[in-house]
Amino acid sequence: MSYTYEKISGNKAKLTFVIPAEEFDKAMQQAFLKNRNRFNIPGWRKGKAPRKVVENMYGEGVFYDDAFDAVFPDAYDAAITESGLEVVDRPELNVEEIGSGKDLKVVAEVYVYPEVTLGDYKGLTVEVEKQTVSDADIDARIDQDRAKVSSTEEVLDRPVEEGDSVNLNYAGTVDGVAFEGGTAENQSLTIGSHQFIPGFEEQMIGMCVAEERDLNVKFPEDYHAEELKGKDAVFHVKVNSISRTVMPELDDDFAADVSDFSTFAEYRENIVKELTERAEKNNDAAVENALVEKATANATVDIPPVMVERQVQAMLRDMERNMQRQGFTMDLFLKYTGQTREQLADSYRGQAQERVKVQLVIDAIRKAEALEPDEAELNAQIAEQAERMGMELEQFEKTLTAEQREYLTDTAAVQKVVDLIKSTATVTEKAPEAPKAEDAE
Repeated sequence: MSYTYEKISGNKAKLTFVIPAEEFDKAMQQAFLKNRNRFNIPGWRKGKAPRKVVENMYGEGVFYDDAFDAVFPDAYDAAITESGLEVVDRPELNVEEIGSGKDLKVVAEVYVYPEVTLGDYKGLTVEVEKQTVSDADIDARIDQDRAKVSSTEEVLDRPVEEGDSVNLNYAGTVDGVAFEGGTAENQSLTIGSHQFIPGFEEQMIGMCVAEERDLNVKFPEDYHAEELKGKDAVFHVKVNSISRTVMPELDDDFAADVSDFSTFAEYRENIVKELTERAEKNNDAAVENALVEKATANATVDIPPVMVERQVQAMLRDMERNMQRQGFTMDLFLKYTGQTREQLADSYRGQAQERVKVQLVIDAIRKAEALEPDEAELNAQIAEQAERMGMELEQFEKTLTAEQREYLTDTAAVQKVVDLIKSTATVTEKAPEAPKAEDAE
């Protein structure tokens, strides 16, 4: 077997194979011996007719596929290994010559790991808006802990107010006709949660226990049910009960209940530290993302479509797994959004293209700079992963497979690339955008 190699473009190669006639004839004979019992030839017992007789009746091509499969895959694999090509898809084959007594000539075009032409990735300048920790952020974080130890009490002496939880019955109609999903009893609704369509919750404010009222609302134009989009509706509601959340006082007893601290001052100080550390991590990530994005934009690469498609499918699988963890399904999501899986995939294609390019550029910088993690850096990455998974380091290391170790090695190498880009960069802080007039209003 002989072959020639030709680079068609930055992401595609052509291999032309010539397999000698003797080798292909041998494969044809093997194909005949393998399949001869399949043929019924008049005048011959099954499986006893000579090859020439079978070929005269069915045509010589009857053995081509099996003979091709016997000789070409090994020849192709050997050529890929010998040439050092990193293929990313199955080859597109064109058989130029085939037959008994002839050399087998095949042209294989295949997408390969693309060449990256790097642009500037050192000395970059980026402007990043950085997070700060405000009193409002601190209060919101404390309120999360307050909610965990809050209690609920029934309200008997006043009507519904913003923030109350209401148990209600409702029956909806459009043009006087009930519609699917528009009727329920003993439903819980927090007023102000915007769980129901606009106007519904607002009109319940002021209602008393056992009171009934008609609420006039309009379904949004983008409502998930096609038959209700933009329609006027009337909901007849009855309030069964009203309850409110009672939040604890912000004192030392509260701090002791929700944390390991004995005073509220210590507890709040720790909240500030926690939020500050988180903001610093987010700011560092924002800087790294901006620098990688700029280095990627400066590079040129012709990405094979199959690499983008694989990324799209990976993103859809991740999305589906996240939905399943929340008790949701992809089918329901597609139904509510009114789109097909193909349309959803198309919406992710641009993002997938960018993700693939980022990875290719980082790999190219890693190679150009010969950046590989040393043992200490790899061990640090392993320890970090063990902590993320909530496992003891020693136990985690025992479970590591060769594939997982390679993944963590790559992760550590990527961080070295990012650190290199960051070490020569100039980062300026971007002023927060002023609110628009309508937002301020």
